[in-house]
Amino acid sequence: MRYPHVKVIPIITTCSTEVIGDDIDGVILKLNNELLKEKYAGREVHLIPVHAPSFKGSMVSGYDVAVKDFVSYFAKKDKPNGKINLITGWVNPGDVTALKHLLAEMQVEATVLFEIEDFDSPLMPDGNWVSHGNTTVADLTGTADALGTIALNRYEGGQTATYLEREFDIPAIVGPTPIGIRNTDIFLQNVRRMTGKAIPQSLVRERGLAIDALTDLTHMFFADKKVAIYGNADLVIGLAEFCIDLEMKPVLVLLGDDNTTYPNDPRIQALQEKVDFDMEIIMNADLWELENRITNEGLELDLILGHSKGRFISIDHKIPMVRVGFPTYDRAGLHRHPIVGYAGAIWLAEEMANTLFTDMEYKKNKEWILNVW
Repeated sequence: MRYPHVKVIPIITTCSTEVIGDDIDGVILKLNNELLKEKYAGREVHLIPVHAPSFKGSMVSGYDVAVKDFVSYFAKKDKPNGKINLITGWVNPGDVTALKHLLAEMQVEATVLFEIEDFDSPLMPDGNWVSHGNTTVADLTGTADALGTIALNRYEGGQTATYLEREFDIPAIVGPTPIGIRNTDIFLQNVRRMTGKAIPQSLVRERGLAIDALTDLTHMFFADKKVAIYGNADLVIGLAEFCIDLEMKPVLVLLGDDNTTYPNDPRIQALQEKVDFDMEIIMNADLWELENRITNEGLELDLILGHSKGRFISIDHKIPMVRVGFPTYDRAGLHRHPIVGYAGAIWLAEEMANTLFTDMEYKKNKEWILNVW
């Protein structure tokens, strides 16, 4: 093999094989047990079937299936390893870095699924640039021996946590997505209860810095600003909670797929119950819903939060926008910046504030130029 460090290769079915009815599991079982052992004698190579037809569910549910397929293929009970399983969900490399920092400060060992911190691979003097990652086959096998599992997103890894709890009696905690101070607090408390490790003074200081930074910004930039948020459900709910904590008004919340369990999500119910303004939450929504409400229903917004595919709505209606979520392809380097944890709360709030401030400057300068002329 060209890359001898590669030991695990997922085989994603997609549409055609699922429609035809190919026996993917049977073929891969034969390959694993026969051909691969012959061709790569003495090497460890695993092919994992991942059933993810594009006509069923969404990229969110497909990710959820993929995580479970990885873990269920390898997980095997042996002896307690003193680690936790951290299922990050669909996040950026910068988020993984931030989460590992929080755990390192608490001196907690974790198997991180998935380890994408090395997405940015350095160009080394020997010319080696391939991203290796840090999660090993042994780590995947050891998920059945962990102290517990924390899945940060209900719909992006949640079923893996419940699988490990059901099959191996590994305690599971699902959510919340640690966006903002409140949800980061809950995440750290969950880690403390699961591991018995204390929350160190260093993280208490980080929390204090975040509170100070957000307090300075809230009254100056955020109070009563109306915002629309769209994207994957866990991300959107976390962002909406964050905006409410900043005294903003997420008046339009768009969840981008048709998961039938959304109406029973207690977080969605809590969002609707706790606000004193009109909040519309639309499930199985696309960007037409946002465009329609602005163009035809007179929805007034101060800010849009979402991935890059909504940029034309922002441009056409001159509404400032902060890129967050997947995909973000019209801004450089956003994958390096976390939005989770205390540092992520600061970065995201400052990015939102600077975006609003730039929009205010533009409007004032335009008004001044028009008045001069």
